[in-house]
Amino acid sequence: MSEKDTEKNLNEQINTEKNTNKKGEKYRWYIINGKSGQEKKIAKLIEQRIVANNLEDNVASIVVPTQEKIVIKKGKKQTVEERVYPGYILIKMVATEEVLHIIRNTEGVRGFIGSVSHSHKPTPLTDKEIESFTQIKQPTTYQSPFSINDAVKVVDGPFKDFVGSIQNINESKGQVTVLISMFGREVPVELDFLQVTKI
Repeated sequence: MSEKDTEKNLNEQINTEKNTNKKGEKYRWYIINGKSGQEKKIAKLIEQRIVANNLEDNVASIVVPTQEKIVIKKGKKQTVEERVYPGYILIKMVATEEVLHIIRNTEGVRGFIGSVSHSHKPTPLTDKEIESFTQIKQPTTYQSPFSINDAVKVVDGPFKDFVGSIQNINESKGQVTVLISMFGREVPVELDFLQVTKI
């Protein structure tokens, strides 16, 4: 287990990690509920505590599922990492009492998802649940700084200096459809987020 494991895509983790520890005990996936916004910090703390207690063989991976999102700031595209499941951390482990105790007593951890009240052990994810996690496609998306009907000015391209209003926003492509007045008519024009600014 390493810091790179924490960064890997869940689909890669499930398909490449070993399935048993040195004792032959099967690793299972569990979901930890933690403080939202602190998922990476919690994952790092758990990893440090597991290593400090020589329990690395019982934990195969700790994953904070993320996706890349493109944000327009000050007229420039910036790629930011966004959590797919805020407040949740996935862990592949052998759920021994010692490992569970360490995780439950890690700062920021609220508990496990799927814990049965009469049992101290959390419920592992089923194969079907794991499959549903890996089926989630996480394409890079844009975060729009615009809203429908915003008045905008075109600042780049063949329609530079035209003024219009936004009729549609396509965050997956990073484009807006702007209605501009041309030849006495309202004409829809598709433009990149960077080609327009709010008035």
